[in-house]
Amino acid sequence: MVIVFVLVALAVLAAVAGLHWYVWRRLVRDTTRGPGPARRAGTALFVTGPLLMIAALVAERTGAPFPLQRTLSWPGFLWMALALYLLLGVMAGEVIRPLLRRALDHRSRPGANPSGSPLDHPSDSPVGAPLDRPGENSVGAPLDRPGENPVGSPLDHPSDSPVGAPLDHPGENSVGSSVDRPSRSPVGSPLGRPSRVAGGHRPGVQGAEPPGTPTAAPAAQEPTRRLVVSRLLAGAAASAAVATVGHGTYGVLRGPRVKRVTVPLAKLPRAAHGFRIAVVSDIHLGPVLGRGFAQRVVDTVNATRPDLIAVVGDLVDGSVKDLGPAAAPFAQLHARHGAYFVTGNHEYFSGAEQWVEEVRHLGLHPLQNARTELPFFDLAGVNDVQGESEGQGPDFGRALGDRDRARACVLLAHQPVQIHEAVRYGVDLQLSGHTHGGQLWPGNLLAAAANPTVAGLDRYGDTQLYVSRGAGAWGPPTRVGAPSDVTVIELAATRA
Repeated sequence: MVIVFVLVALAVLAAVAGLHWYVWRRLVRDTTRGPGPARRAGTALFVTGPLLMIAALVAERTGAPFPLQRTLSWPGFLWMALALYLLLGVMAGEVIRPLLRRALDHRSRPGANPSGSPLDHPSDSPVGAPLDRPGENSVGAPLDRPGENPVGSPLDHPSDSPVGAPLDHPGENSVGSSVDRPSRSPVGSPLGRPSRVAGGHRPGVQGAEPPGTPTAAPAAQEPTRRLVVSRLLAGAAASAAVATVGHGTYGVLRGPRVKRVTVPLAKLPRAAHGFRIAVVSDIHLGPVLGRGFAQRVVDTVNATRPDLIAVVGDLVDGSVKDLGPAAAPFAQLHARHGAYFVTGNHEYFSGAEQWVEEVRHLGLHPLQNARTELPFFDLAGVNDVQGESEGQGPDFGRALGDRDRARACVLLAHQPVQIHEAVRYGVDLQLSGHTHGGQLWPGNLLAAAANPTVAGLDRYGDTQLYVSRGAGAWGPPTRVGAPSDVTVIELAATRA
């Protein structure tokens, strides 16, 4: 068993390292020309971030000193969220990358100037005549071809002269002008000089260009375009990731919003029509979300003026010793029929027995596989399935086995997967949390694979299930696509 755990841990670490390397490559290596301050800073960020993330997770699970947990949790968990959206942004950029490069290639392609004239081709001139081909002048007449003059008469051939007269002196014609000397020509343009032709340059001739003349470097254009594309995509991915995480973190820290849902129950008496239950789940008090956040949740719940309050698990991430003061505001919860509590899986990571006693001390009523009969319906609660590891798992028979099924029954159970047992025992409504609605999109896809309902109201046979997205957040204090909420369930009687 230990070997399997070690292998899984190593596989997870390898996957995390590989994904971080991929994002570093796209955001840091591909956007810098080479080693330098920018690349060193980016590399340091992509090494420090995942190390802090892993350290924060380990510190929370191992019960490290609380000050150390708080020091590691903020940067480590925020990096977890940021790394996710950097990865998604880079992956989205892979789709855009070839399209963007193709667009830049098209703009820089020879002949793609605004006027439609091919200016970039090395063999074209502004008027369409070839200038750079050896032996041609501005009007298309060959100048450098041996044996030809500007008007087509052979001047350079040793046996010919313009008028057919023999040349007595090599290099001179009948009028005494020199044609073979490289410094002169009949029309003033160099016929024999290989360095320039009508303002053009003959490539490959050493010393043919004057000092300071810019030279074309086509080999450097492609890396430059690649660098431009990489920087554009990296900037867009980083900006989107930072904005997404910033907005999602603000949404959590400001506190949950109130959501109202009406649930009709066939067995509910008319006298209970409009009965309000405030459902609170997944607050996750811990090294990130502390006493101030707990106070905001309590104020939000009390402002709804509920008839009953249901805290359906995952209240804390830490021990009573560390988080007792942070949970103190829950003593202020007030409802006409009281506040009730059931354990979530994170209570069993944090000392469930101690927290059950602590919430009782705060004035909440723990329902540990138990039931209470309210004036209009039965209220039951079962332990979370994680309690099975400590011999304190859910016991539906104990909570529901001997009840009067003619009465409506509302069940508090942390995880939605417990709905199947609730159906067997004739529960009318189950209230759950646990999923966070996915918390960080596309986490909702993973949550949907593991839970029958991710968020909202659903029906299974004669039993209805409502799943809250939760008031807080686990890990990153960030939510994307799954806003936090306190849900007010308003029961509606359907029988006369």
